[in-house]
Amino acid sequence: MSKLLRTEKLDFLQINYSLGEREAEMEILPLAHDRGVAVLVNRPFGGGGLFERVRQKPLPDWASEFDCHSWAQFLLKWIVANPAVTCAIPATSNVRHLEDNMQAGVGRFPDTKQRQQMIDLISQL
Repeated sequence: MSKLLRTEKLDFLQINYSLGEREAEMEILPLAHDRGVAVLVNRPFGGGGLFERVRQKPLPDWASEFDCHSWAQFLLKWIVANPAVTCAIPATSNVRHLEDNMQAGVGRFPDTKQRQQMIDLISQL
């Protein structure tokens, strides 16, 4: 993908990216951002694996600092707060989950320091 980003004029790309799968941060996301390529994010919940990690854990109080009210919003807000990301594509057929996911795009987003705090929290689980 990085070779294509360097050699071709792309409009967008679609990649896996989540708090559990951050490899794209190393090269793909910065390169896409620099080249003005839109980034659509797949698997923002790590195929559901991130929900397994946070199950039965309370959402941290500090999540309210960026208008976050659920783990789904927490995971999505971390992604869309990255300036290289255009949008996240969470898959669901559940209307209640869809409505919750949509709220991740409302209100404040975590800043760089808060995003690191989110990484640290998930890394400890």
